[in-house]
Amino acid sequence: MSILLKLALSVLIGGAIFAVIALTLIASDGPTPDLRAEAGAGARGLDFTTLPAASTPSELHHFTARDGQALGYRRWEATEPDAPLVVAIHGSGWHGMQFEALGAALASQGLADVVAPDLRGHGPLADPRGDIAYIGQFEDDLAELIAGEARDGQEVILLGHSSGGGLVVRFAGGAHGGLMDRAILLAPFLQYDAPTARAGSGGWARVMTRRIIGLSMLNMVGLRALNHLPVIEFRFPDAVLDGPYGETATRAYSYRLNTGFAPRRDWPADVRALPEFLLVAGRSDEAFIADAYAPTLREYTERGRYALVDSAHLDVVDHPETFDLIADFLRRR
Repeated sequence: MSILLKLALSVLIGGAIFAVIALTLIASDGPTPDLRAEAGAGARGLDFTTLPAASTPSELHHFTARDGQALGYRRWEATEPDAPLVVAIHGSGWHGMQFEALGAALASQGLADVVAPDLRGHGPLADPRGDIAYIGQFEDDLAELIAGEARDGQEVILLGHSSGGGLVVRFAGGAHGGLMDRAILLAPFLQYDAPTARAGSGGWARVMTRRIIGLSMLNMVGLRALNHLPVIEFRFPDAVLDGPYGETATRAYSYRLNTGFAPRRDWPADVRALPEFLLVAGRSDEAFIADAYAPTLREYTERGRYALVDSAHLDVVDHPETFDLIADFLRRR
C-alpha cells in the first residue's frame, strides 16, 4: 500500500471518528418538554415579580427584511426634532414590548426617538420561532432597520438588555458597526466564560452543552446542516407562559440564533470596537456578576461609563435610577 493511500485512509478514518463523536454529542443532549421556572424557595429562574403588570402594548409596525420576511417593531416619537434614534434590543426569550415604559418615557421627554424591534424568531410574528437563517442575520436586520428609521444625520444609539446588550457588543465588532454612534448596555451578556457570567445565567437558561460542543465541531469543518437544532431553553414562570402574552414568548433557541445573539468567541475584540457607551447593571442581578463589568471591560476599552443600581436582572430596564442615567447619557451629545 502506497504512502499516499495510507494517508488518505487515515484521513477518512479520522474524519469518520470525528463525525461520529460530534453526532453522538448532538444526539445525547436535547430539549426538555415544557421547561418552566420552579416555584417556591430556591426557585430556578429570573424574578419576574418585579416587572410592571401587563398593559395594552403599543402599535406593532412592520418592515420587510432583504429576504422578504416581515419583522415587527414598536416606535415612540420624541417631542424634540433633533433627538437621537435609540434602537432598543430586547433580551432572550421576549420581544420589543419589553421597552414599552422606557421607550415612551424617553420619547415623551424629548430625549430620543425609540425603536424597539422584535428580533427575527421572536414576538408575535416569529416564523419560525427561535431560529434564524444564518449566523449574523440579526446584524443585517438591524442595519436595515436603522437605514429605514434614522433621519439623515441623526445620531444612532443602540441600547440592549441582557442578550440584547450582547448583540449590541457583537454589532460593534461586525460589518455594520459604523452605523452606531454610541451604545447603552443594560446587564449585557458577554460570553458563558466571561468574568461576568453565572452558570446558566443564574438558572434562567438550560444549556445543552454536549449538543453545542458537537455542533461547534461540525461548524469547525464547515458542516452547518444541523445548525437549526435547539441548544438552549429558558425557564419562564407560569405567570408569563399562561398569561395574555404567553404565546409570544420564545422558549428555545437554535444553534445559529444563539450564536448570532452574542458577542463572538473573541468577545474582547467586539468590546474594543464599541463606541462611547454607558453600562448599567443591578446590584442584585441573578443572571450576571454586576460588579465584574467595570474591571472586565476596562481591560479592553476606556470608552465606557459604569453604574450599579438597586435592582435585579429584569427590572434594571425600568428602574428610576436607570432612566436618570440614560437621560444624562443622552443629553451628552
